[in-house]
Amino acid sequence: MSPGAEEAHTDKCLVARNFNAAASRYNSVAILQNTVAEQMYERLELIRSTPDRVLDLGSGTGMAARRLAKLYRKARIVQLDFAMQMLVNSFKSTRWFDRRQSFVCADATRLPFVPSVFEMVFSNLMLQWCNDLNSVFAEIRRVMKPGGVFMFSSFGPDTLRELKASWSGVDGDTHVNGFIDMHDVGDTLVRAGFEHPVLESENFTLTYPEVNGLFRDLKLLGAGNANMGRRRTLTGKGRLKKVMAAYEKFRIDNKIPATYEVIYGHAWCGPVGSRLGHDKGAVAVPVASIRRSGR
Repeated sequence: MSPGAEEAHTDKCLVARNFNAAASRYNSVAILQNTVAEQMYERLELIRSTPDRVLDLGSGTGMAARRLAKLYRKARIVQLDFAMQMLVNSFKSTRWFDRRQSFVCADATRLPFVPSVFEMVFSNLMLQWCNDLNSVFAEIRRVMKPGGVFMFSSFGPDTLRELKASWSGVDGDTHVNGFIDMHDVGDTLVRAGFEHPVLESENFTLTYPEVNGLFRDLKLLGAGNANMGRRRTLTGKGRLKKVMAAYEKFRIDNKIPATYEVIYGHAWCGPVGSRLGHDKGAVAVPVASIRRSGR
């Protein structure tokens, strides 16, 4: 793999470890994630879909899934994440008598479901961790019923631009995860067979008294640097001080800003076609066969 390719790809095992470690504290710092989810719920209300089965892809601690269960009171909600501890925490936070919630630990590139089973797939700020959107979107389309809606959000390349600029003056290593441009996301949707995609972007700015606050939140969220091309040694105090000093030039009104570019998108699953071929090596199970375990 070339150096450039490494910088554009995330270490999936490291991402999973980071999110497993962050699971117990995630909800306390997921301010942006909750804000973006609220924007997505508003968009869902305009679509007026009434799904019987919903896949929450990258469900994390289940905050979105519980809200989706209120929006679609008769729907079966499947929470899927590749960080097991996130699902464990979600399970603990879900009412024991709510039998409409199921929990699956799996990779988005190999969804363990038979074709054409979900009327809706919802994914909030997960896709930026995927190295191969072609495979992910193809899998999502495979498990969706024709006419179903795919609603998602992801981070765009303008995300953490201040942090990227601050590190660029210290060394040439990759310190911030790479994010995909909105137009590339749209092109990938069309290639996967989705129809009438609608995409838009919005910038959010979180502010902190000091740069350390940003570093702390990124760690608590499990969103640390997971690029394949990252430096594999510990960051020295001297280099970290240089980054913090460089970041000071972005200070506004005595606050340190951190920009996040959020991409919103939705599209409809097209008719069943040749793209629905399933990987023979994958295990597929009907959603109806998934049962919620007792405590």
